[in-house]
Amino acid sequence: MSDRSPTRRQVLIAGSAALGVAAVSGFGTASASPVRDPFTLGVASGDPLPDGVVLWTRLAPDPLAADGLGGMPSKVVPVEWQVAADERFQQVVRAGAEIARPESAHAVHAEVSGLRPGAEYFYRFRVGNQISPVGRTKTAPRPGARLDEFSFAFASCQNYPEGFYTTHAHLAQEDLDLVAFLGDYIYEGSAQGSIGRGHSPAAETFTLADYRVRLAQYKGDADLQAAHAAFPWAVVFDDHEVENNWAGDISQPDTEPDQDPAVFRQRRAQAFQAYWEHMPLRRAQRPSGPDIRIFRRLTFGDLVDVHLLDTRQYRDDQVAGDARLDPSRTILGAQQKEWLLGNLAGPTARWNILAQQVFFSQRDFTSGTADSFSDDAWDDYPVERNLVRDRLARASNPVVITGDVHASYVVDVKADFEDPASATVATELVGTSITSGGNGTDQNAGDAVQLRENPHIKFINRKRGYVRNTITRESWTADYRVVDYVNRPGAPIQDRARFVIEAGRAGAQQA
Repeated sequence: MSDRSPTRRQVLIAGSAALGVAAVSGFGTASASPVRDPFTLGVASGDPLPDGVVLWTRLAPDPLAADGLGGMPSKVVPVEWQVAADERFQQVVRAGAEIARPESAHAVHAEVSGLRPGAEYFYRFRVGNQISPVGRTKTAPRPGARLDEFSFAFASCQNYPEGFYTTHAHLAQEDLDLVAFLGDYIYEGSAQGSIGRGHSPAAETFTLADYRVRLAQYKGDADLQAAHAAFPWAVVFDDHEVENNWAGDISQPDTEPDQDPAVFRQRRAQAFQAYWEHMPLRRAQRPSGPDIRIFRRLTFGDLVDVHLLDTRQYRDDQVAGDARLDPSRTILGAQQKEWLLGNLAGPTARWNILAQQVFFSQRDFTSGTADSFSDDAWDDYPVERNLVRDRLARASNPVVITGDVHASYVVDVKADFEDPASATVATELVGTSITSGGNGTDQNAGDAVQLRENPHIKFINRKRGYVRNTITRESWTADYRVVDYVNRPGAPIQDRARFVIEAGRAGAQQA
């Protein structure tokens, strides 16, 4: 993929304003124009297939309206869309219309097909005379087709009150085929912070209206909108899209009414509904009450398989101590585990990615002979983790990518984490947060203990940013891109570290 020209960047940033009068006429005869801009939340695309993508927008002239309806009337609204081979829409290749419905917060998910594999496209929406910003997307190559290079970034954890989304502004300028977002797209709490980006509503989210307003607040950020408009995204949730540290039908221990599993399932249903309404997800991911199938696989030619996991919805509750060693404990659930192990045992691409939420490898936090592990990570489910690890070891070039911990790590996945001399069977790349945790630092006091107690951990850094990855047939290059501050906008970005994984040789080496 070639670098985008200044003209193309200007079009993507300016959206319909740069298209002029011709943009409206390109849709045909316009109907009556809404009084206010309905496209305040921008546009997005996601889950690319060889013949198409899903295109997303949501009509919300008043996105923070307390009722969660975005200032829209209680009626259906037709929304037209176009896909073109050029950024000025002189070569429109597909067009259609979707009905935005009030019961779905007037969200639009257009599943476009009939496109060319591995091709770049531009898209936009229209309601009346109002035209959305322009988005850029790209289809996947055909499965099995030779692919020599694939570039993507992954990110997670974007707590709105804790920082400006400067890293998203930098992300939007990259040259990528995909962005994978690994969870904590929103935070559910009432925090107001100290930088003028307090949460709306100013209380913890419990109802459908609450979650819709919170997601709309995050989606309203211009830098996040630019990153969505620049590339197709593949998204999965972690805990904060519902509630901190939830597990299956079990809420975080507190004094709230959702300690009753039935009440928590109702809360989860409302959170999932709002999440789907605001993400570029397909109909296959639309929730049914408190249930949503978010685990899925995306394939990019013969080079990359991305297995997107759900480590929240099916997991057993967190436990302490030796109870974690119970072999019946699961973080994946029976159906997802069977699906994943089956995928890895069958034909796969040259590189296999597990895109998931919480720390996969063993991580001991305590010096000496005593052990201390996170009860919210795979360490709380070690029997199942080791089963997945052993299957990964037999797959082609396995790499685990992870979010959640607000820090960058590079880890050798060992055949036996208790034996540093055992074989390295895979690599885990952990990405830092976009903003969660504030400005960050290079390392904190406990990191020296982690590095000493876990010799398979090769790198830790706690500044904010994302990981840019370039995959070829011979190697995977991971650039850890960070900013020095997020408490004000405008931070420059830098490459803090670069690691290379050679095809056929598990483990990453610093370049």
